[in-house]
This record gives sequence, C-alpha cells and structure tokens, in this order.
Amino acid sequence: MPNPFAHIYLFRSMFVATLVTVLVLGTLPMGHSLIFNVNINDKLGHFMAFYACALLIDFSFPYSRFSLKKALPLLGYGLLIEIIQLYLNYRYFSLYDLLADAAGLLAYGLSVPLIRHLPLLKGRWENGALLVSNEHIK
Repeated sequence: MPNPFAHIYLFRSMFVATLVTVLVLGTLPMGHSLIFNVNINDKLGHFMAFYACALLIDFSFPYSRFSLKKALPLLGYGLLIEIIQLYLNYRYFSLYDLLADAAGLLAYGLSVPLIRHLPLLKGRWENGALLVSNEHIK
C-alpha cells in the first residue's frame, strides 16, 4: 500500500532544501552565484524565493490554509538572513530586501485562487489528492 503522506514528505524535503538554498545564496558575496553566471535583479530574486517558500510551506502543511500562521515564520526567516548579512563585511542589511520577501509572500497568498485551478496543483485543495483525509491519521 502506498504511503498516503509521501507527497507531504516530498514537499517538506523541497521546502527545507529551498530554505537552505536561500540561506546559502543570501550569505554568499554579492555578485557570486553557484548556479547562474548572470547577476539577476536582487529584489526579484527575493520576491521569487519567498513566493516559492510560501508555496512549499503551504503544500508541506496542507491541513491549514495559507495565512499569517505560515507567512510570518517565513518573513522572520527573511529578517534573520538580513541580520546575518549585517555582520558580513561583504553584505548589508536591507529593509527593501525584507519588503521584497513580504511581497513574494503576499503575491502567493493572492494567487492561491488562481493556483487552485492549475491541473498539476489543484489536488492540494481537493479531497483525496494532496490533502490526505483525517482517517489516515491515527
């Protein structure tokens, strides 16, 4: 019998990997990239990273809707990274980065009604697909 929680474990693993990646990229010297040889707009990077984190935390804990309960810890994580950057001589603290993080979280929250209709992701909100019913919990 397949594990009814396998998809949740997958999303949680991707969520943790994304958090680690965001931390590593946030503490590297500016202009340095492990993946791309192109310097993308910093604020757009913050926005996209926190949009992705919002999606992953929402799918990692599917028994509750996306709300401040999920968004505030992510925003706190962004603040923590900014505080770490304050102590790195090659990085700096930026409230604009934190604002871009918050915009990514807000954008995810506002896009949920659209995401609910995407064939690949709509199972998150339908019974029996990504959202495992409570009868599997003992």
